[in-house]
Amino acid sequence: MTTPSTSLQKACRLLRALTDARNSRLTDLALAAGVDKASALRLLETLAAEGLVARDPATKAFTPGREWLALHAATLARTDLRPLVRPALIRLANAFEDSAILSVPSGCESVCIELRLGTFPIRANYLDIGSRRPLGIGAGSLALLAALPDAEVDAVLDGIAPAMRRYPRFSRDMLLGHVRATRERGYAVLLDVVVERMGGIAIALPGPDGYPLGAISIAALNDRITGREAAMARALRREADAICEHWRAHAAVKPGTRPDIQRPAARPRTREEA
Repeated sequence: MTTPSTSLQKACRLLRALTDARNSRLTDLALAAGVDKASALRLLETLAAEGLVARDPATKAFTPGREWLALHAATLARTDLRPLVRPALIRLANAFEDSAILSVPSGCESVCIELRLGTFPIRANYLDIGSRRPLGIGAGSLALLAALPDAEVDAVLDGIAPAMRRYPRFSRDMLLGHVRATRERGYAVLLDVVVERMGGIAIALPGPDGYPLGAISIAALNDRITGREAAMARALRREADAICEHWRAHAAVKPGTRPDIQRPAARPRTREEA
């Protein structure tokens, strides 16, 4: 994460941090955004005056404000993947009894925007809707990173270098190795590196131009993934193919609903695309 240099950049980082429900206190928001507390308070008060942030007078907790919710609703009308992906998450959670997740890219981070819990007693409860991680940290996040062109992967790894200090089990070389492995097999697997004894398996959702719009993943105990990896990979691929086909049809019927993203100059081909 680069250090924000302008008030506008700082305000944007605070708004991003506020999407994670764990960041409601001033201290947590300032830390997550990389902004000193005095500046964070001043900017949050300005955002509150504009309706983009609300603050509970009793608890002093910050939450998204009414204007942000209006912007959010307008955005969902154009780019929301959730209606297309929810049935797939339900099927995956039912089939494997573990948590199924939809993540989308946001700058150098991935954001969990939809979650379906499985029925297995030991669940992956370290992700909530709104949770953010640097790209590459977590199976869904890794799938998104691996789907980017090489030049963008390098730029992302440069950008997340400061945030990587919070994840001592990760390194740049390790992530590059996982990117290569993900491209070779066509899906991402991460075991025992984000949370001990837990892991995930994921696949990216390419948009009409091949650029990743999101990723679906299954989070579970390590042995529940290793023992069923092939079946999980097939199910994820089947659901991803169906989602992308629906998305292409949706974009064709409603031009302009697709996110405004540029086609990368040279996107690496996965084994399935070769």
